[in-house]
Amino acid sequence: MADVIDYQIYGDDLQLVEVELDPSEGIRAEIGTMTYMEDGIEMQTDTGGGLFKGFKRLITGESFFITTFLNNGGGKSRVAFAAPYPGKIVAFDLDDFGGEVLCQKDSFLCAARGVEIEVAFTKRLGAGFFGGEGFILQRLTGDGMVFVHAGGTVIEKNLAAGEHLRVDTGCLVSFSTSVDYDIKFIGGFKNALFGGEGLFLASLQGPGKVFLQSLPFSRLVDRIKRGITFTQRGGEQRGVAGLGGNILKDIISGG
Repeated sequence: MADVIDYQIYGDDLQLVEVELDPSEGIRAEIGTMTYMEDGIEMQTDTGGGLFKGFKRLITGESFFITTFLNNGGGKSRVAFAAPYPGKIVAFDLDDFGGEVLCQKDSFLCAARGVEIEVAFTKRLGAGFFGGEGFILQRLTGDGMVFVHAGGTVIEKNLAAGEHLRVDTGCLVSFSTSVDYDIKFIGGFKNALFGGEGLFLASLQGPGKVFLQSLPFSRLVDRIKRGITFTQRGGEQRGVAGLGGNILKDIISGG
């Protein structure tokens, strides 16, 4: 049984969740997400269930270790975890999902101690080869609070039985295991080549709850890459990076 924890989410677009732990309570989190912790909180870093689980996480792009923050003090203590890029922190109780939920592998932030965090591969071959970001998922099981991060704005959808929804694979954050998930070809020659949305979409069929994000991290990175251009003209660099370098040179030279 997972620890029962209290929490508060701060901020708007760059959010932080502060968790209040009673003595002997704990919370598990991804490496590098902790922002601060009060007296009495101790860190215990391990593989989260043996070497096999650690290596399984490693080959899917996750960190080998996971950290448990345990309150070993005599009173209440707080520990906080921050979102890695602009977006929202979504908090939900696994009891509302029947004790199990699937989420994007990079969206998990932290969870009450007792919640199991495992890597889950999609069940269909098409989803495996063409799912992109949606290929490797994390399965969270238990009965406690879970916190995931979504880029941009969070959209919650409650799909009725038989209701379909097609989604960019990167925009999927988490969903109930009752939702049927597959990858479908977008269709149409011009759509595939010039639509700008990739060749495949995630196909979701209810019943179940789905959380979506408006700004996947990969989309944010692509936009930044597009904005940072390097061209040579008269021996000077142009674009965002080149402009910054020229301004820096002017400051140094006093001009």
